[in-house]
Amino acid sequence: MTDQREIVLLGSTGSIGTQAIDIVRADPDRFRVAALGAGGSRPALLAEQAVELEVEAVAVADATAVEDVQLRLFAAATKRGWSTGDTRIPKIIGGRSAMTELAAWPADTVLNAMDGSIGLEPTLAALKAGRRVALANKESLVAGGPLVREIAEPGQITPVDSEHSALAQCLRSGAGDRVAKLVLTASGGPFRGRTRDRLADVTLDDALAHPTWDMGPVVTINSATMVNKSLEIIEAHELFGVDYDRLEVVVHPQSVVHSMVEFTDGSTIAQASPPDMRLPISHALAWPDRVPGAAAPVDWTRACDWHFEPLDHTAFPAVELAKAAGRAGGVLPAVYNAANEEAVAAFRGARLPFLGIVDTVAAVLEAAPEFGPPGSVADVLEAENWARSSARQIVLDASER
Repeated sequence: MTDQREIVLLGSTGSIGTQAIDIVRADPDRFRVAALGAGGSRPALLAEQAVELEVEAVAVADATAVEDVQLRLFAAATKRGWSTGDTRIPKIIGGRSAMTELAAWPADTVLNAMDGSIGLEPTLAALKAGRRVALANKESLVAGGPLVREIAEPGQITPVDSEHSALAQCLRSGAGDRVAKLVLTASGGPFRGRTRDRLADVTLDDALAHPTWDMGPVVTINSATMVNKSLEIIEAHELFGVDYDRLEVVVHPQSVVHSMVEFTDGSTIAQASPPDMRLPISHALAWPDRVPGAAAPVDWTRACDWHFEPLDHTAFPAVELAKAAGRAGGVLPAVYNAANEEAVAAFRGARLPFLGIVDTVAAVLEAAPEFGPPGSVADVLEAENWARSSARQIVLDASER
Protein backbone atom coordinates (compact mmCIF):
# COMPACT_ATOMS: atom_id res chain seq x y z
CA MET A 1 0.00 0.00 0.00
CA THR A 2 1.25 3.49 -0.91
CA ASP A 3 1.98 5.78 2.04
CA GLN A 4 -0.66 8.48 2.40
CA ARG A 5 0.60 11.95 1.50
CA GLU A 6 -0.59 14.95 3.49
CA ILE A 7 -1.33 18.01 1.36
CA VAL A 8 -1.78 21.70 2.03
CA LEU A 9 -3.91 23.14 -0.76
CA LEU A 10 -3.66 26.87 -1.50
CA GLY A 11 -6.30 28.16 -3.91
CA SER A 12 -8.77 25.39 -3.16
CA THR A 13 -11.84 27.04 -4.73
CA GLY A 14 -10.25 27.70 -8.14
CA SER A 15 -10.09 25.37 -11.12
CA ILE A 16 -6.83 23.62 -10.14
CA GLY A 17 -7.89 23.43 -6.50
CA THR A 18 -11.28 21.84 -7.15
CA GLN A 19 -9.75 19.31 -9.55
CA ALA A 20 -7.09 18.46 -6.96
CA ILE A 21 -9.85 17.77 -4.44
CA ASP A 22 -11.52 15.47 -6.97
CA ILE A 23 -8.23 13.53 -7.16
CA VAL A 24 -8.07 13.28 -3.36
CA ARG A 25 -11.68 12.07 -3.20
CA ALA A 26 -10.93 9.38 -5.75
CA ASP A 27 -7.83 8.11 -3.92
CA PRO A 28 -8.16 8.72 -0.16
CA ASP A 29 -5.63 6.00 0.69
CA ARG A 30 -2.97 7.90 -1.25
CA PHE A 31 -3.82 11.53 -0.37
CA ARG A 32 -5.20 13.53 2.54
CA VAL A 33 -5.75 17.29 2.64
CA ALA A 34 -4.45 18.58 5.97
CA ALA A 35 -5.25 22.25 5.39
CA LEU A 36 -6.60 24.47 2.66
CA GLY A 37 -6.84 28.13 1.82
CA ALA A 38 -8.52 30.47 -0.61
CA GLY A 39 -9.10 34.15 -1.17
CA GLY A 40 -12.57 34.08 0.36
CA SER A 41 -14.74 35.03 -2.62
CA ARG A 42 -16.53 31.63 -2.49
CA PRO A 43 -17.07 31.13 1.23
CA ALA A 44 -19.75 28.45 0.93
CA LEU A 45 -17.56 26.24 -1.27
CA LEU A 46 -14.53 26.78 0.96
CA ALA A 47 -16.52 25.78 4.03
CA GLU A 48 -17.96 22.69 2.37
CA GLN A 49 -14.49 21.60 1.27
CA ALA A 50 -13.04 22.11 4.74
CA VAL A 51 -15.76 20.14 6.50
CA GLU A 52 -15.90 17.33 3.97
CA LEU A 53 -12.14 16.84 4.02
CA GLU A 54 -11.93 17.30 7.81
CA VAL A 55 -8.97 19.64 7.48
CA GLU A 56 -7.08 20.97 10.46
CA ALA A 57 -6.87 24.60 9.29
CA VAL A 58 -8.38 27.01 6.77
CA ALA A 59 -6.69 30.19 5.52
CA VAL A 60 -8.77 33.08 4.19
CA ALA A 61 -6.68 35.74 2.46
CA ASP A 62 -9.43 38.38 2.52
CA ALA A 63 -9.78 39.35 6.19
CA THR A 64 -13.26 40.76 5.55
CA ALA A 65 -14.44 37.30 4.45
CA VAL A 66 -13.31 35.47 7.60
CA GLU A 67 -16.58 35.91 9.50
CA ASP A 68 -18.63 34.73 6.53
CA VAL A 69 -16.42 31.66 6.13
CA GLN A 70 -16.69 30.92 9.84
CA LEU A 71 -20.49 31.09 9.77
CA ARG A 72 -20.62 28.81 6.75
CA LEU A 73 -18.21 26.39 8.39
CA PHE A 74 -20.59 26.04 11.34
CA ALA A 75 -23.54 25.58 8.99
CA ALA A 76 -21.73 22.94 6.91
CA ALA A 77 -20.48 21.17 10.03
CA THR A 78 -23.93 21.12 11.59
CA LYS A 79 -25.33 19.58 8.43
CA ARG A 80 -22.73 16.80 8.71
CA GLY A 81 -23.27 16.08 12.40
CA TRP A 82 -21.18 18.63 14.29
CA SER A 83 -23.84 18.97 16.98
CA THR A 84 -23.25 15.32 17.93
CA GLY A 85 -19.48 15.68 17.99
CA ASP A 86 -18.92 13.86 14.72
CA THR A 87 -17.37 16.81 12.87
CA ARG A 88 -14.66 19.18 14.01
CA ILE A 89 -14.30 22.85 13.14
CA PRO A 90 -10.86 23.69 11.72
CA LYS A 91 -8.65 26.51 12.88
CA ILE A 92 -9.22 29.67 10.81
CA ILE A 93 -6.32 31.91 9.78
CA GLY A 94 -7.27 35.20 8.17
CA GLY A 95 -5.60 38.14 6.50
CA ARG A 96 -2.78 39.03 4.16
CA SER A 97 -0.25 36.59 5.62
CA ALA A 98 -2.72 33.70 6.09
CA MET A 99 -1.62 31.76 3.01
CA THR A 100 2.05 32.19 3.87
CA GLU A 101 1.42 30.89 7.38
CA LEU A 102 -0.53 27.93 6.05
CA ALA A 103 2.23 27.11 3.55
CA ALA A 104 4.43 25.99 6.46
CA TRP A 105 1.69 23.83 8.01
CA PRO A 106 2.86 20.25 8.75
CA ALA A 107 2.43 18.28 5.53
CA ASP A 108 4.34 16.44 2.82
CA THR A 109 3.32 18.63 -0.12
CA VAL A 110 2.02 22.16 -0.62
CA LEU A 111 -0.03 22.60 -3.79
CA ASN A 112 0.16 26.30 -4.66
CA ALA A 113 -2.72 27.03 -7.04
CA MET A 114 -3.00 30.72 -6.17
CA ASP A 115 -3.32 33.42 -8.82
CA GLY A 116 -0.81 36.23 -9.14
CA SER A 117 2.32 37.38 -7.39
CA ILE A 118 0.67 36.99 -4.00
CA GLY A 119 1.56 33.32 -4.45
CA LEU A 120 5.31 34.02 -4.26
CA GLU A 121 5.60 34.40 -0.49
CA PRO A 122 3.70 31.16 0.24
CA THR A 123 5.96 29.30 -2.19
CA LEU A 124 9.05 30.64 -0.43
CA ALA A 125 7.57 29.77 2.99
CA ALA A 126 6.81 26.20 1.90
CA LEU A 127 10.31 25.74 0.48
CA LYS A 128 11.93 27.11 3.63
CA ALA A 129 9.81 24.73 5.72
CA GLY A 130 11.15 21.80 3.69
CA ARG A 131 7.89 20.96 1.95
CA ARG A 132 7.68 19.60 -1.56
CA VAL A 133 5.89 22.25 -3.63
CA ALA A 134 3.47 21.23 -6.38
CA LEU A 135 3.54 24.52 -8.25
CA ALA A 136 0.66 25.88 -10.31
CA ASN A 137 1.40 29.53 -9.42
CA LYS A 138 3.48 30.63 -12.40
CA GLU A 139 4.32 34.02 -10.86
CA SER A 140 6.45 32.28 -8.23
CA LEU A 141 8.97 31.47 -10.97
CA VAL A 142 8.27 34.23 -13.50
CA ALA A 143 8.36 37.09 -10.99
CA GLY A 144 10.38 35.53 -8.20
CA GLY A 145 12.64 33.07 -10.00
CA PRO A 146 15.93 34.28 -8.44
CA LEU A 147 14.41 34.16 -4.94
CA VAL A 148 12.99 30.67 -5.45
CA ARG A 149 16.17 29.39 -7.07
CA GLU A 150 18.22 30.57 -4.10
CA ILE A 151 16.43 28.32 -1.57
CA ALA A 152 14.83 25.45 -3.50
CA GLU A 153 16.55 22.09 -3.19
CA PRO A 154 16.90 19.92 -6.32
CA GLY A 155 13.60 18.18 -6.97
CA GLN A 156 11.74 20.14 -4.29
CA ILE A 157 9.39 21.70 -6.87
CA THR A 158 7.11 19.54 -8.98
CA PRO A 159 5.31 21.37 -11.81
CA VAL A 160 1.55 21.32 -12.28
CA ASP A 161 1.32 23.10 -15.64
CA SER A 162 0.74 20.46 -18.29
CA GLU A 163 3.73 21.61 -20.37
CA HIS A 164 6.21 21.57 -17.50
CA SER A 165 4.82 18.30 -16.17
CA ALA A 166 5.40 16.85 -19.64
CA LEU A 167 8.97 18.16 -19.71
CA ALA A 168 9.68 16.76 -16.24
CA GLN A 169 8.40 13.35 -17.35
CA CYS A 170 10.41 13.41 -20.58
CA LEU A 171 13.57 14.44 -18.74
CA ARG A 172 13.53 11.14 -16.89
CA SER A 173 15.03 9.78 -20.12
CA GLY A 174 18.14 11.91 -19.64
CA ALA A 175 19.21 15.28 -18.30
CA GLY A 176 22.15 17.67 -18.11
CA ASP A 177 24.47 17.65 -21.12
CA ARG A 178 22.32 15.01 -22.83
CA VAL A 179 19.56 17.59 -23.43
CA ALA A 180 19.72 19.51 -26.70
CA LYS A 181 16.43 21.38 -26.50
CA LEU A 182 13.16 21.69 -24.59
CA VAL A 183 10.17 22.12 -26.89
CA LEU A 184 6.92 23.49 -25.46
CA THR A 185 3.78 22.97 -27.50
CA ALA A 186 1.13 25.65 -27.99
CA SER A 187 -2.38 25.15 -29.30
CA GLY A 188 -2.05 28.33 -31.33
CA GLY A 189 -5.13 29.77 -29.65
CA PRO A 190 -8.03 31.21 -31.65
CA PHE A 191 -5.76 33.09 -34.09
CA ARG A 192 -3.51 30.32 -35.34
CA GLY A 193 -2.43 31.04 -38.90
CA ARG A 194 -3.32 34.74 -38.85
CA THR A 195 -0.79 37.33 -39.93
CA ARG A 196 -0.19 40.42 -37.82
CA ASP A 197 -2.31 42.51 -40.19
CA ARG A 198 -5.27 40.19 -39.63
CA LEU A 199 -5.00 40.67 -35.86
CA ALA A 200 -5.59 44.42 -35.95
CA ASP A 201 -9.37 44.24 -35.56
CA VAL A 202 -9.62 41.35 -33.11
CA THR A 203 -12.42 41.77 -30.55
CA LEU A 204 -12.63 40.61 -26.95
CA ASP A 205 -15.12 37.88 -27.90
CA ASP A 206 -12.73 36.70 -30.61
CA ALA A 207 -9.86 36.49 -28.12
CA LEU A 208 -11.93 34.55 -25.59
CA ALA A 209 -12.92 31.82 -28.07
CA HIS A 210 -10.18 29.30 -27.27
CA PRO A 211 -10.47 26.16 -29.42
CA THR A 212 -9.17 23.62 -26.87
CA TRP A 213 -9.05 24.69 -23.23
CA ASP A 214 -11.72 26.11 -20.93
CA MET A 215 -9.83 28.73 -18.92
CA GLY A 216 -10.43 32.07 -17.21
CA PRO A 217 -10.50 35.25 -19.32
CA VAL A 218 -6.97 36.45 -18.50
CA VAL A 219 -5.31 33.11 -19.28
CA THR A 220 -7.42 32.76 -22.42
CA ILE A 221 -6.33 36.18 -23.69
CA ASN A 222 -2.73 35.33 -22.78
CA SER A 223 -3.09 32.21 -24.89
CA ALA A 224 -4.38 34.29 -27.80
CA THR A 225 -1.35 36.64 -27.64
CA MET A 226 1.07 33.77 -26.87
CA VAL A 227 2.02 35.53 -23.64
CA ASN A 228 0.97 32.43 -21.72
CA LYS A 229 3.51 30.39 -23.67
CA SER A 230 6.06 33.15 -23.09
CA LEU A 231 5.62 32.90 -19.34
CA GLU A 232 5.96 29.12 -19.60
CA ILE A 233 9.30 29.60 -21.37
CA ILE A 234 10.56 31.62 -18.39
CA GLU A 235 9.20 28.98 -16.01
CA ALA A 236 10.95 26.21 -17.96
CA HIS A 237 14.24 28.08 -17.72
CA GLU A 238 13.84 28.45 -13.95
CA LEU A 239 12.63 24.89 -13.36
CA PHE A 240 15.08 22.97 -15.49
CA GLY A 241 18.09 25.28 -15.77
CA VAL A 242 18.09 25.22 -19.58
CA ASP A 243 19.23 28.44 -21.25
CA TYR A 244 16.87 30.39 -23.47
CA ASP A 245 18.63 29.47 -26.71
CA ARG A 246 17.58 25.87 -26.10
CA LEU A 247 13.92 26.63 -25.36
CA GLU A 248 11.50 26.51 -28.27
CA VAL A 249 7.77 26.80 -28.93
CA VAL A 250 5.99 24.79 -31.60
CA VAL A 251 2.31 25.07 -32.51
CA HIS A 252 0.31 21.86 -32.02
CA PRO A 253 -3.44 22.59 -32.34
CA GLN A 254 -4.62 19.16 -31.09
CA SER A 255 -3.06 19.78 -27.62
CA VAL A 256 -2.32 16.08 -27.16
CA VAL A 257 1.48 16.28 -27.11
CA HIS A 258 2.09 18.59 -24.17
CA SER A 259 5.83 19.12 -24.61
CA MET A 260 8.95 17.36 -25.85
CA VAL A 261 12.63 17.00 -25.02
CA GLU A 262 15.16 16.71 -27.82
CA PHE A 263 18.36 14.92 -26.82
CA THR A 264 21.86 15.30 -28.19
CA ASP A 265 21.75 11.92 -29.97
CA GLY A 266 18.83 13.07 -32.14
CA SER A 267 16.06 11.37 -30.15
CA THR A 268 12.97 13.33 -29.13
CA ILE A 269 10.82 12.13 -26.22
CA ALA A 270 7.24 13.45 -26.08
CA GLN A 271 4.51 13.16 -23.45
CA ALA A 272 1.04 12.67 -24.92
CA SER A 273 -2.41 12.54 -23.36
CA PRO A 274 -5.82 14.08 -24.08
CA PRO A 275 -6.12 17.59 -22.59
CA ASP A 276 -7.11 16.97 -18.95
CA MET A 277 -5.49 18.82 -16.05
CA ARG A 278 -6.18 15.96 -13.63
CA LEU A 279 -3.18 14.10 -15.02
CA PRO A 280 -0.48 16.75 -14.34
CA ILE A 281 -2.09 17.65 -10.99
CA SER A 282 -2.10 14.03 -9.82
CA HIS A 283 1.43 13.50 -11.09
CA ALA A 284 2.70 16.55 -9.20
CA LEU A 285 1.05 15.36 -6.00
CA ALA A 286 2.29 11.77 -6.32
CA TRP A 287 5.70 12.49 -7.90
CA PRO A 288 7.63 10.44 -8.86
CA ASP A 289 4.80 7.90 -8.77
CA ARG A 290 1.78 7.77 -11.06
CA VAL A 291 -1.86 7.66 -10.00
CA PRO A 292 -3.72 4.86 -11.80
CA GLY A 293 -6.79 6.11 -13.66
CA ALA A 294 -5.99 9.80 -13.13
CA ALA A 295 -7.16 10.60 -16.67
CA ALA A 296 -8.17 8.86 -19.88
CA PRO A 297 -5.29 7.86 -22.20
CA VAL A 298 -5.03 8.40 -25.93
CA ASP A 299 -7.37 6.00 -27.73
CA TRP A 300 -5.04 4.22 -30.15
CA THR A 301 -7.92 2.28 -31.73
CA ARG A 302 -9.12 5.47 -33.46
CA ALA A 303 -7.38 7.13 -36.39
CA CYS A 304 -6.01 10.58 -35.61
CA ASP A 305 -3.68 13.23 -37.01
CA TRP A 306 -1.32 15.38 -34.96
CA HIS A 307 -0.01 18.53 -36.61
CA PHE A 308 3.02 20.63 -35.70
CA GLU A 309 4.01 23.96 -37.22
CA PRO A 310 6.48 26.72 -36.35
CA LEU A 311 5.33 29.77 -34.42
CA ASP A 312 5.03 32.98 -36.47
CA HIS A 313 7.17 35.33 -34.38
CA THR A 314 6.15 38.36 -36.47
CA ALA A 315 2.47 37.90 -35.67
CA PHE A 316 3.19 36.73 -32.13
CA PRO A 317 6.34 38.47 -30.84
CA ALA A 318 5.62 37.77 -27.17
CA VAL A 319 7.84 34.68 -26.94
CA GLU A 320 11.00 36.41 -28.21
CA LEU A 321 10.20 39.40 -26.00
CA ALA A 322 9.99 37.14 -22.96
CA LYS A 323 13.24 35.42 -23.84
CA ALA A 324 14.96 38.82 -23.99
CA ALA A 325 13.54 39.73 -20.57
CA GLY A 326 14.62 36.36 -19.22
CA ARG A 327 18.15 36.72 -20.55
CA ALA A 328 18.39 40.16 -18.92
CA GLY A 329 17.25 38.48 -15.70
CA GLY A 330 16.70 40.12 -12.35
CA VAL A 331 13.20 41.52 -12.04
CA LEU A 332 12.60 42.08 -15.77
CA PRO A 333 10.48 38.91 -16.09
CA ALA A 334 8.35 40.33 -13.26
CA VAL A 335 8.10 43.61 -15.17
CA TYR A 336 7.03 41.67 -18.29
CA ASN A 337 4.29 39.83 -16.41
CA ALA A 338 2.93 42.86 -14.53
CA ALA A 339 2.87 45.04 -17.65
CA ASN A 340 0.97 42.32 -19.49
CA GLU A 341 -1.63 42.06 -16.73
CA GLU A 342 -2.30 45.80 -16.99
CA ALA A 343 -2.43 45.66 -20.79
CA VAL A 344 -4.88 42.74 -20.73
CA ALA A 345 -7.09 44.65 -18.29
CA ALA A 346 -7.06 47.63 -20.69
CA PHE A 347 -7.97 45.37 -23.63
CA ARG A 348 -10.83 43.85 -21.66
CA GLY A 349 -12.00 47.38 -20.83
CA ALA A 350 -11.92 48.42 -24.51
CA ARG A 351 -9.09 50.90 -23.81
CA LEU A 352 -6.48 49.07 -25.87
CA PRO A 353 -6.58 47.11 -29.15
CA PHE A 354 -5.49 43.48 -29.21
CA LEU A 355 -2.10 44.18 -30.79
CA GLY A 356 -1.57 46.89 -28.21
CA ILE A 357 -1.23 44.27 -25.45
CA VAL A 358 2.21 42.98 -26.42
CA ASP A 359 3.22 46.38 -27.85
CA THR A 360 2.59 47.88 -24.41
CA VAL A 361 4.68 45.19 -22.72
CA ALA A 362 7.52 45.90 -25.15
CA ALA A 363 7.32 49.64 -24.44
CA VAL A 364 7.41 49.08 -20.68
CA LEU A 365 10.45 46.82 -20.96
CA GLU A 366 12.17 49.36 -23.18
CA ALA A 367 11.62 52.09 -20.58
CA ALA A 368 12.60 49.97 -17.56
CA PRO A 369 15.25 51.50 -15.29
CA GLU A 370 18.29 49.58 -14.06
CA PHE A 371 16.72 47.46 -11.35
CA GLY A 372 19.17 45.57 -9.19
CA PRO A 373 18.86 41.84 -8.57
CA PRO A 374 15.93 41.10 -6.23
CA GLY A 375 16.94 40.47 -2.64
CA SER A 376 13.41 40.12 -1.31
CA VAL A 377 9.75 39.86 -2.26
CA ALA A 378 9.52 43.62 -1.66
CA ASP A 379 12.00 44.22 -4.49
CA VAL A 380 9.85 42.15 -6.85
CA LEU A 381 6.69 44.00 -5.83
CA GLU A 382 8.40 47.36 -6.31
CA ALA A 383 9.35 46.43 -9.87
CA GLU A 384 5.84 45.16 -10.55
CA ASN A 385 4.29 48.38 -9.23
CA TRP A 386 6.55 50.41 -11.51
CA ALA A 387 5.59 48.23 -14.47
CA ARG A 388 1.87 48.54 -13.77
CA SER A 389 2.07 52.30 -13.42
CA SER A 390 4.10 52.59 -16.63
CA ALA A 391 1.71 50.38 -18.56
CA ARG A 392 -1.30 52.38 -17.38
CA GLN A 393 0.38 55.60 -18.50
CA ILE A 394 1.22 54.17 -21.92
CA VAL A 395 -2.40 53.07 -22.37
CA LEU A 396 -3.64 56.49 -21.28
CA ASP A 397 -1.28 58.33 -23.63
CA ALA A 398 -2.35 56.10 -26.53
CA SER A 399 -6.05 56.79 -25.85
CA GLU A 400 -5.46 60.54 -25.90
CA ARG A 401 -3.73 60.54 -29.28
